[in-house]
Amino acid sequence: MLEKEAAFSGTEPVRAGQEIDAPKLEYWLGAHVEGYAGPLAIDQFKGGQSNPTYKLRTPGRDYVLRRKPPGALLRGAHAIEREYRVISALAAVGFPVARPFALCLDETVIDTWFYVMEMVSGRIFWDSTLPGLTRNERPLYFDVMNATIANLHLLDPASIGLADYGKGGNYFERQIARWSRQYLEDEAAGRDLNMDRLIDWLPSHIPPGEQQSVVHGDFRADNLIFHPTEPRIIAVLDWELSTLGHPLGDFTYHLMMYRLPPRIIGGFNGGDIKALSIPSEAEYVSAYCRRTGREGIADLNFYMAFNMFRFAAILHGIKGRIARGTAASSHAKSMAENVEPLAELAWAQVKHDSGELR
Repeated sequence: MLEKEAAFSGTEPVRAGQEIDAPKLEYWLGAHVEGYAGPLAIDQFKGGQSNPTYKLRTPGRDYVLRRKPPGALLRGAHAIEREYRVISALAAVGFPVARPFALCLDETVIDTWFYVMEMVSGRIFWDSTLPGLTRNERPLYFDVMNATIANLHLLDPASIGLADYGKGGNYFERQIARWSRQYLEDEAAGRDLNMDRLIDWLPSHIPPGEQQSVVHGDFRADNLIFHPTEPRIIAVLDWELSTLGHPLGDFTYHLMMYRLPPRIIGGFNGGDIKALSIPSEAEYVSAYCRRTGREGIADLNFYMAFNMFRFAAILHGIKGRIARGTAASSHAKSMAENVEPLAELAWAQVKHDSGELR
C-alpha cells in the first residue's frame, strides 16, 4: 500500500488546467479571511478526485481551498457550497471537522465557486488496515472510527441548523435514482452490464423503515485525520456527498472495507485481520449498534449491494471526467479502472451474499 500513500498523500505543483489566479485570490483572501496575511504560494493536493483541493501557504499559517472543477459539470455534482454549510454546522457543535473560514460564490475570482478552511495537521492512513500501528493500538483506532460515525448519526439535524439539508424520507429511492441518472447520463464513460442489472434490482428490494440523520457519504479511513500520536480523530474530511439520509446506508458504506479487495481504495478483504488485531465485521457492527441503540442490521446484502453500486457510480463519474478532460487528479485513471470490478462485486452481493456478518 506504499504506492497508494505515495500517489495520494502530500502536494504537488498545480496541475495543468486547474491553475488559480493567485493575485485575484490573494486580494479576496485579504478581504474575507480574518487575519490573512500574504504573500501567497499555492500547491495542489494529490488527492481530491472530485473537487480539486489546494494548499495555500503563507508565512503565518497554511489554509486549504476546495473548488468546483473547471469545465462542463453534471447537474447536481460538485456542490462545494453544501460542504461549507455542513462543516460550519458541525464545527459549531464540536464535531471534528476543519474550521471553515469563507465561501466564495463569485466566479470572477478563480472562475469557479470555492471555500477556504483551516489546514489540519495530523495522521492520515491511506490503507484501511492502518499500517504503522501496533496490534495493541489498532483496535483503539478502529473503535474511534466506529464512535465517530456513530456520534455523527446521533446528532439531531434540526438542532444544528440542518433540518433542510436534504429531502425527508425515501433516502434509498432517491439515492438509487440519483446515481442511476448520473450513470445513465454520463455517456462519455460508457455502460456496464452489472450496473444496468443493479439499476433494475435495487429499487424493488429496499428494506422497510425510515430513519434520518446527517450522513457523510464517504466515511473511510483516508478521509479522516487522526491526532499525530493518539487514537483520536481531529477532522473528518470530504463532505461533498453529505446529506440527510438513512444512517445504515452511511455506516454500511464505511463497513464495505471488510468486503472490498485491497486494489479498491478502502478495502482489506482477503487480509488476515485477526493477525492485524482488526475487529471482525460482526464485532464492528455490534459496536456501532451498541452506540446507536440498535439490535442489529438486517438486510445487509441489500446495503452492501447498494453501497458498492453507489461507489461504482462515483468512479464511473471520474471515468467520465477523464473522457471530458476535467478529471481532478492525475491518479483518476487508476480509480476509474475499478468501475467494472466493483460493479461485478456489487452484483455478487445480490447473487451470493446471505447478508450474514463475517
